Amino acid sequence: MAAKRTARGAPKEPKAAPAPRARRKKAAAAPGARGLPAAELDAGTPPPEITALAEAILGDGGSVLAMYREPVGGAWAILAGLPLDRVEPTPFQRDLSEAHVARLSDVIDKLDCFLDPIIAVRTPSPSGLGRGAERAAPGGGRYWTPNGNHRRAALLRLGAKSAVALVLPDERIAYRILALNTEKAHNVREKALEVTRMARSLSELDPRPEQEFRLEFEEPSLLTLGLCYEQRPRFSGGAYQSVLRHVDRFLDEPLPEALETRKARAALLLALDDAVAQAVDGLKARGFESPYLKAFVVARINPLRFQRSPDAPFEATLNKMLASAQRFDPASVRPDQVARAAGPPEEHAG
Repeated sequence: MAAKRTARGAPKEPKAAPAPRARRKKAAAAPGARGLPAAELDAGTPPPEITALAEAILGDGGSVLAMYREPVGGAWAILAGLPLDRVEPTPFQRDLSEAHVARLSDVIDKLDCFLDPIIAVRTPSPSGLGRGAERAAPGGGRYWTPNGNHRRAALLRLGAKSAVALVLPDERIAYRILALNTEKAHNVREKALEVTRMARSLSELDPRPEQEFRLEFEEPSLLTLGLCYEQRPRFSGGAYQSVLRHVDRFLDEPLPEALETRKARAALLLALDDAVAQAVDGLKARGFESPYLKAFVVARINPLRFQRSPDAPFEATLNKMLASAQRFDPASVRPDQVARAAGPPEEHAG
């Protein structure tokens, strides 16, 4: 292309492409600048709630191995031995992976030792977390583990009697599964289902606005996707993540009302998925067999794909995509366009 000329006739230099923005990295803290030194982790007198929790653990048939302050924030915790039959997953947690349980039990069996304590919070009954004196009452406690269900199941498979746990007095930790998880990476489906179950539980216990649970829920789109997965277990949620991350935001509504809004959003997303599936079927009828067909169709109907910093409302964007999917013409697609398509293949597990 010829260079443009100015009014005086001199060629005008084309503008250089803007340099990509460098991502800011969080500066590392100076060594030794935060938290407690090792010699002070057991210093001081435990607060009353820790003493009461220790008594409750003993009353539940467990043992208190140590009371200490964790090294970063200085909060008190208890290293305890818990009867395994009193430990259970949080009720909103993802389903167990039997393959992962089998691998863990095999490793523990070969090592003949259990070296990775679970995290637990005490609840007085299987129905939910307690409050105050009720939570501390000994004898009838159960222990929810937000981070350790696969290890718990592996120990049960091996016939173990007990597990070592870090027992925390703050029941809110039970709702921070995604931030705590270290034992098995979540896929989109597992994350979305856990977040949706947490939202339902919290809507009864602590119905604050949805946006105040950013840490617990991690991404707003997971709340919408979870409701989709509940209705359609083989839903391909990952195909829509590139759109949802720009249009789905945490809501200002209290959780009960926010869940109703999420149901409407999930219904719209499922309707879009139906239209996309029809477009994919049309492409397959023309002989296309690429595993990227769904991602290809979603990319073609995505109205935000050419915007650098898209910021659009959820309902308007998805309605526009739905209309585009319903008008999608498989006959207009060339083989080289599908071959160049980028993105994740269709996913059935999330």
